[in-house]
This record gives sequence, structure tokens and C-alpha cells, in this order.
Amino acid sequence: GLFVTDYFTRTPRKLSPFRSFASIELFHFHIPEDTVIAVWNLITFKEQGGTFGDQCPDRSITVYFRSGAPSVINPLHTHFPRDTAVPGSFTLTLTWTLPNRTTGVFNVTSPLPGDWFLAAHLPKDEGKISVKVKGLYEECQYLFQPQLIVQRLVNIAVLYPGYVTEQTMAPHNRSSLYKVFVPSYTSRVLVEVLQCRGAEGCPLWLRVRAKAPPLHNSTALDCREHAPCQLALDLPFWQHWYYVLVEKHPGVPGPVSFQVTVQLTDCSRPSLARPPFLPSSASMNMPHSFGSAGGLGLGDSPPPASPNGTNHPVSVPTASSTGERCWPVRPTLRNELDTFSVHFYIFFGPNVSVPPDRPAVFVINLLPVLDSGGVLNLELRLNVSSLCGENATVFGCLNHEVPLMPSNNASVICEMESLAGFLLSVNATASLSHLQIPYPPTGSWYLSLHSLCATEHGFEPCSNVTAEVYLRAYLSPCINDCGIYGQCKLLRTNNYLYAACECKAGWNGWGCTDNAEAFSYGFQLLSTLLLCLSNVMFVPPVAIAVRSHYLLEAAVYIFTMFFSTFYHACDQPGIVVFCIMEYDVLQFCDFLGSLMSVWVTVIAMARLQPVVLYLLGAMLLSMALQMDRHGLWNLLGPSLFALGIMAIAWTARTIRRRHCYPPTWKRWAFYLCPGALIAAAAVLLYAFVETEENYFYIHSIWHLLIAGSVGFLLPPRAKPSGRLGPLPRRKGCRYQLCINEQEELGLVDPAVASINSICTS
Repeated sequence: GLFVTDYFTRTPRKLSPFRSFASIELFHFHIPEDTVIAVWNLITFKEQGGTFGDQCPDRSITVYFRSGAPSVINPLHTHFPRDTAVPGSFTLTLTWTLPNRTTGVFNVTSPLPGDWFLAAHLPKDEGKISVKVKGLYEECQYLFQPQLIVQRLVNIAVLYPGYVTEQTMAPHNRSSLYKVFVPSYTSRVLVEVLQCRGAEGCPLWLRVRAKAPPLHNSTALDCREHAPCQLALDLPFWQHWYYVLVEKHPGVPGPVSFQVTVQLTDCSRPSLARPPFLPSSASMNMPHSFGSAGGLGLGDSPPPASPNGTNHPVSVPTASSTGERCWPVRPTLRNELDTFSVHFYIFFGPNVSVPPDRPAVFVINLLPVLDSGGVLNLELRLNVSSLCGENATVFGCLNHEVPLMPSNNASVICEMESLAGFLLSVNATASLSHLQIPYPPTGSWYLSLHSLCATEHGFEPCSNVTAEVYLRAYLSPCINDCGIYGQCKLLRTNNYLYAACECKAGWNGWGCTDNAEAFSYGFQLLSTLLLCLSNVMFVPPVAIAVRSHYLLEAAVYIFTMFFSTFYHACDQPGIVVFCIMEYDVLQFCDFLGSLMSVWVTVIAMARLQPVVLYLLGAMLLSMALQMDRHGLWNLLGPSLFALGIMAIAWTARTIRRRHCYPPTWKRWAFYLCPGALIAAAAVLLYAFVETEENYFYIHSIWHLLIAGSVGFLLPPRAKPSGRLGPLPRRKGCRYQLCINEQEELGLVDPAVASINSICTS
């Protein structure tokens, strides 16, 4: 056949260490129908400061692949919540082959058409230091870019049910590929090879697969060993293409001629097969209502001849198996409340009756792409009084794209060889059953309910009991809204939306229910008290500021102490939380108060009186915090600017006096040096030692050190003496009055200071 190659690529994205599904990078691709091979080219490279990161360490990258919905990954091996179904996915780990670049290839032969999702992340960081020094060095970045190349067949021959397609396979050909569309309410697909003639009897393999061309492990039949060569598939997927591959045995010489025909059994009328009518384009894409006339369409003209064969009708055998009967499917009403908040209501529900002689079947339709990023929830609650004392159990089978009808009235099977399913059951003892499916594949989900009575010999059909069940089906963003120890986040990658939990207080898992590393209540209370009560250390600086008549500085310290206390009371990850305002307001005021405390302290040390400097600092700090509350240079810039002003003021005094300022060694030894060392220790702890694990006590020490340094660095206010007036300056004799040493040290009251030194101007 003719092949067409398509190419798709995505923009490179920066990968993050795994903490939860909210920290992964998700990529969305669409594979067209009739694709025979898909090749993902996975490109990863390092960057540091806009150049290749040759010096960056090698970190393995894990990539997950899944068709239909995002992968449900669990790299930390946490426990999933109860009643949660975990679908599988492909996993690939990339290692580095070059210093700054590596590539990986992932091939999928005959992939399922539709949406495919790739998820990638770095390994979890162990004891990582919080990013407080961003801007001091260039961070290593790991960028990931997936590319997809698909090769698909065009003009695949279509088989029409009830018609025979003749084919002659040339010696140089190995196989012939066909496809047939299976509509709704089809209980069986029968593929048969007729009139097979070759050099060695019928040297053909017959393979059939749904949605994509067959693989080596698909359902197969060796026509050489089976006569007639018939391959039957029970419970096929509705509204999908089935691909038929007729493959020649290797080493068979000469041509092989054969005929292929397909028969579909209509389960709405089990005594009839679908007559050979031409499928119309509308019927090929829309489901049929129950009880419609047999056939795929309403056309009455025969199908056109195949490009490589001829078509003619054959007689249709009847099917009388009672197991091929299907029951009416009751639709559900979709009510969208919000993103990933959808309720599916049952007409004349939510209480449904389950008769003893037949199942009750319901369909839940999930929209393509839109609904695959949430959680499908199903809840069954049995009305025990409706059992009338019988020991009855109501079983529910949830299957994707086709309802599973019980082959007999005494079996409970929700899975088959090619059909996965989920089993729920309720009885008088356990009257409630719940199922959660994160990131469900979209399409039609069918729920089949039937009741059986328990006896000594197992389950048997109930005689005269109609069970009543409360049925609730809905779509939610996260599992149980992530509980009290998590936050459900709505995430977006390009135009695709999905939701995931971000856990706190040491809790993990998809629903934040894994408490293996969780903080105890006592630990949460202790961390909250440490972070809040450590701000009491600001009381001594407030008292010193008031005593020295630094009233503005004292007001700033009180502001900082108040908002830091209540910000940390609101910022706790657990349940010991107390918020007096919105979190964002408390955070802004805490950050502003902390930086303003540094600003006013440095300006006071410079002994500058203009109020404009205080206003300038408030405006600059507010602007910096609004730009980036966690940016290092946005926070250090105003602080360094204040230190520069202080350095200029001290240098001017030193030059004017020709003596070091502050002039006394005691001021340097007992106040400035200890205060500077304490402040430097606090900054080092905050920037290089503080991690997420030790945050509560390292940050508490930061509070103590910063408040203590303010007490040392805040200078005593210089005041003019009450007894000494200004000395008149004499012409020709230039003298200047110096400040008393003891007053400079803050050891005596300036009101009783005496003159003990005269400095030449």
C-alpha cells in the first residue's frame, strides 16, 4: 500500500524534580487512523546561563506514555486511595550519552489512534536547599523536547458485512490489510477466509484487531490447520474500525487466491444477522437506537468493488445463541457545573430498579480531550429494604466502549481477553460501593447491573426480587478533593487542561492519603508555635527604639512582628492554621515589614534625618515585592542601596572629622561587630541552610537572629545637652565641639554630658 509520513514536534520545556503530578511536564499528541508505526524522538539537553551546561550533573529523566489519557504515575511508590483503579502505561528512562545532550527513541508499532500523552520529570530532590540564592549563580536547566513521526497507510480496502471480497496475493506480496466498521449493538464479529488456493493448501494467517492494524500477538488463526478458516470475536468494541490482516506463510512460492467475508451479529435481534446493506456515511459515525432495522445503513445499493478485488453478497447464517442478546441501554443526562465538575443524571433516577431476569445497562459519555484530565467517580448504594429479606447481591460491571452482557445468569465476570472492566457489588452487609478512575479514557462507559442470590451452591438467579439501587456518577477534578492535607490544582499544557493534587504536611499520594511521612499533630503545633513565638524577639528592639526616641523605627518593628506572627500562623501546611486576613495580604505585609526593618535600621545607623529617605524606601520595597516577592536581587537591591547611603554618610563624617566614624572602639567591639556577625549568620542560614524539611526551626532561628541584630545595631540617638549651649565660633580660631564618648556609647544620659575633648576642625 501507499504510505504517508507525518511529523509533529513540541516546544522544549524545562523539567522539574518530581514532587507530585503537578510538577511534571505533560505533552499532548494526536495519532491519526491507519497508522502502522509511530516513532517518538526524545531530545534532552542542559542549559546554564544561556549556554550549554557541560558542567551540570547528569540527572536521569523518566518519560511515560499512555494512549487516551495522561499516565497515572507513582514514582515514589505511595499508596493510592481506596477504591481507586490504576491504569498502566509505558515507561522509559533516559540516560546521558553526551556531556550536554542526549536522545532517546520510543517506537510503537500499530499504535491506537487518537490522543497520546507523554509525561516527563526529573528525580525527586533529597534535602534540596530552598531556592533563596537565585540570581547569585546560573541554575542548571534540563530541557525536554519530544518529536513524533508517524507512518500511515492510505486507501485501505474496506470490507462490507455480508459481502465477499476476492483477492489474489502476488508472489512478492506478504499480506493484505482490510478494515470493517462495527456499529453499536453488535455482539459478534465473524471473519472468514473462503476459496483459499495456494501452492501448499491454504498457507495463510488470519489476524484481527480493533482500532489499529494487527500485531504479532493479536488474535490470529492459522488457516492451514483450521477448516473452515473462521475467526470469531465476541463483544467487539462499538463504533470502531476492526482491521483484518491476511498474511502469507514465509517461504510459500507462487500466488495465493482467497476470499474474505465478515458477518456481524445484531444483538438487539439475536435471531438475525445484519443484512448486506451499504453503510451510509452518517451511520458509520453515529450510534443506532435500540431496535433499529438491521444493517449498517439504509442504502439499498450494493457496495462498490474493491480496488484489488470484487464484491458480491453471500447468504447470511442465522445466530440463535441466547448469550448474544443485548438489552436496552439507558442514556444519562450530562450536567456541567464547572471544569471537571460534571454530574451524569439518570432519567427517572437516581434510584434504579434491577429486575431479576435481565440486567440494567447505562451509558456515560465522556467528551474527547475535555474529560480525560479529571476523575470518574461511580457510587452504588443498595436500598436494603427492597430485598425483602432475600440474600441478594447486585453486581455492577463498568466497561469501556462496549457493555459486558452476562453469558449466563449465574456468573459474575467483568473482564475478557480483549476487554477490561471494573467490578462493583453491594448487598445487605456492604450496601455501599465506590469506584474512582483517575484520568479515564474518553468515549462511552457502560455500566451493567444485575442481581444474583447467594445459595449453598454459589450464586443463582433471584426468583422474585427487584433490587433498588441508588446510582451516582460524576466527574471531579481530584480524588476526594485532595482531602484536608492537599490542594487540588487545575493545570494546563497548551490547550489541554488536567487536575492534580499537591500535598502538604508530609502527606503523599494521588489523594494525599498516604501518611507514611506525614507530620503528626504535635509536630505541626510545635512548628507553628516556634515560627510564631520566635517573633517575640522583636520586643527588645522595640523597647530600645522607644527608649532612644526612634518612634518610627519602633512602629516598623511592631508592624513586622505582628504580620510575621500571623503570616506564619496562616502559612502552615497542616491543620494547625489560623488566618486573620487573606494569605496574599499577610505574605506581602510580612515581606514588606522585614525589608522595611532593615531599611529603617540602616538609615538610623547613618544618622540621617530626612523623612524622604523613609518614604523612598517604602516605595522602592513595595515596587520590588510587587515585581517578584521571592527574587533575590529585588530584595537585596533596596537593602544594598540603604547600606550604600550609610557608607557614604559614615565616610563623609570620617573625612570631615579626620577620624574613623563611629569614633570609639567600644562601639565597634560591643555593638557593631556583634550585630553585623549575627545578621550575617542569619542571612547565611536563610540562604544556604534552610530547606523544606528544617524550615520550621531554621526559620525560627532566623527570626531570633535578625531581631537580635537590630538590638545591637540600632544606635543611641544623639541629643544636644540641656546645660550647654552652642559655642560661638571665633574668627581665626577654628574649634569644633565633639560628641561625648560615653554619650556615643549610650552609657550616660546626654542631658548631663560634659565636654572632655576638643577636636581641631
